[in-house]
Amino acid sequence: MKIIDLRSDTVTRPTPGMLKAMMCAEVGDDVWGDDPTVNRLCAVIAERTGKEAALFLPTGTQSNLAGIMAHCERGDEYIVGQMAHTYRWEGGGAAVLGSVVPQPLEQEADGTIPLAKISTAIKPHGAGLGAHFARSRLLALENTWSGKVLPAAYVAETTAFAKSKGLSTHLDGARAFNAAVGSGVSIGDICNPFDSVSLCMSKGLGAPAGALLVGDKAFIERAYRWRKVLGGGMRQSGFIAAACLYALDHQVERLAEDHENAKTLADGLAKIDDVKVTAQATNMLFLELPEAHAKPLEAFLKSRNMLIQGVYNARLVTHHDVSREDVNRFVSAVAEYFSGTRS
Repeated sequence: MKIIDLRSDTVTRPTPGMLKAMMCAEVGDDVWGDDPTVNRLCAVIAERTGKEAALFLPTGTQSNLAGIMAHCERGDEYIVGQMAHTYRWEGGGAAVLGSVVPQPLEQEADGTIPLAKISTAIKPHGAGLGAHFARSRLLALENTWSGKVLPAAYVAETTAFAKSKGLSTHLDGARAFNAAVGSGVSIGDICNPFDSVSLCMSKGLGAPAGALLVGDKAFIERAYRWRKVLGGGMRQSGFIAAACLYALDHQVERLAEDHENAKTLADGLAKIDDVKVTAQATNMLFLELPEAHAKPLEAFLKSRNMLIQGVYNARLVTHHDVSREDVNRFVSAVAEYFSGTRS
């Protein structure tokens, strides 16, 4: 029986069309800059995001880290959300490898950081009092946030404010294509307010690996050096770049199906008395389950070839390997479990 994997949208497998594109890719040595498929991918994504240049990296984590290090020097500070992926879930790389100090701030439920908190966190520069502080250089935001699209008005106001204070801005756009499709705008509209954006290709778009960092040419030149230092230079990476190009051409608009399936999943689970759906946006939903049932339900579903994330046992994520039929089957299994606990 097919496995229904709702742990994350990182678990997708390449489609037949993507595999064919990979097999037929024209490749070179990307460290030398002569892999034609990588170069084409970077040109395409730069054009679509409205940026001057792009850099291809193995992972979103490395892309974010190279971006932060290209913006900040040793002893500088970046302002970031307390629960942001770049701060909480990427091993502290900016501090460990870049000597860049994070200044985490508490976020609102929609992922925004209040402007007043950002303003208060910005440190003075220069001689005197400024010598006591790490230098505030960068503001990093994330879109989507737990599936939610950051409000466009907030993004515009906050990035403009950061710029007025001399800060650069970076977007962790791991699911920026979900944000674009979910709000009915282009990926360029999502990226436009930021100096740099990291775009992960191995989540909703379904490529097996790869991320793209976009920005102006001078920024990408700095990031290129950090990619080398971080061990991100790949050789015949055009095979992966071909998968990313295929995803850009065939798997962006279909993200709407994932969003619809997540809504159907949320509606179905909400009808089960013991399950409380606390939020649903784009391709994610969050649940509250009776504590005594969280682990037993996970085991019950696993016995039926259905996977949910133990660490995030209240988060479900739809993707292109989860069909509407799979969603209905999953809801029926959860209903069956709770029905059995009451019998």
